[in-house]
Amino acid sequence: MSGGTELHCSNGVEVKNPDSVSKNLSNGNGNGNCQNGDAKTFKIFIGYDPREDLAYEVCRYSLLKRSSIPIEIFPIKQSELRQKGVYWRERGKLESTEFSFSRFLTPFLANYEGWAMFVDCDFLYLGDIKELVDMTDDKYAIMCVQHDYTPKETMKMDGAVQTVYPRKNWSSMVLYNCGHEKNRALTPDVVNKETGAFLHRFQWLEDDEIGEIPFVWNFLVGHNKVVEGDQSMYPKAIHYTLGGPWFEQWKDCEFGDLWLNELEEYKKAAEKFIVPSLWANFKRVHEISTTDLHVLQKSHRVCVHSKNDGASIKLGDLLILLK
Repeated sequence: MSGGTELHCSNGVEVKNPDSVSKNLSNGNGNGNCQNGDAKTFKIFIGYDPREDLAYEVCRYSLLKRSSIPIEIFPIKQSELRQKGVYWRERGKLESTEFSFSRFLTPFLANYEGWAMFVDCDFLYLGDIKELVDMTDDKYAIMCVQHDYTPKETMKMDGAVQTVYPRKNWSSMVLYNCGHEKNRALTPDVVNKETGAFLHRFQWLEDDEIGEIPFVWNFLVGHNKVVEGDQSMYPKAIHYTLGGPWFEQWKDCEFGDLWLNELEEYKKAAEKFIVPSLWANFKRVHEISTTDLHVLQKSHRVCVHSKNDGASIKLGDLLILLK
């Protein structure tokens, strides 16, 4: 199989305040190929794990809220990739998330064109993604924060094993120059068969093909520190790599209050716009009433079926409707 795969797309628009964010969120994920009609639209792929659905939603919201450029955001969902036949790798015991390896399909999913970003779902963006996009340099195949990081903990998140390896956390947020000839090596076959060392250490690249990004764009909670009065040390993107406030045991972690505040803002935006908009749209398109709907929750999606047609909506966009 060559080229990109059919995905559920989320139409990105310029967003600067919660009201316009809610309008953007209401677009949901439509069916069809993720073709970029605007060459200036920046694609962002977020790793998705059903255990961390809220983390994904808050990460997505934080990106949309602060972006001053058009962006498109796509969840990398293992279940969908398996259905499409582009991911068939068996999950290993040391894989702490469903996207441990599927993340490396980013250039493939972007049709090997332009620049795109992959990021873990356990990020909270405090800076405008435009600042990061402006750093891209075509002489590099990828760009990332080059941490010198060896975790002391043996466990993370909800009991997941903490692994230690060279270039730890480099792959958690990567700017991919998808059109770079070296990144064409990241085919589905390679991503499904190569070792973790080959992929997470970027062994398909030479060292001088890896560009560096300031650490504030992948600020590791519990490792990186803020220097009082030095704005250059303040995080632009917080990475809750050991576990975040969406896990009960991590609600009081450093910077946890920022994530919880963002969650509340996301929920308010959803309540204010998303549900009324979706409900009105389904009534208009399907000519159905509430009693005609059969809501079926399946993994991380909610399928809403009518007698005339069927459609699927993101669970996060139906928080209020399902209460």
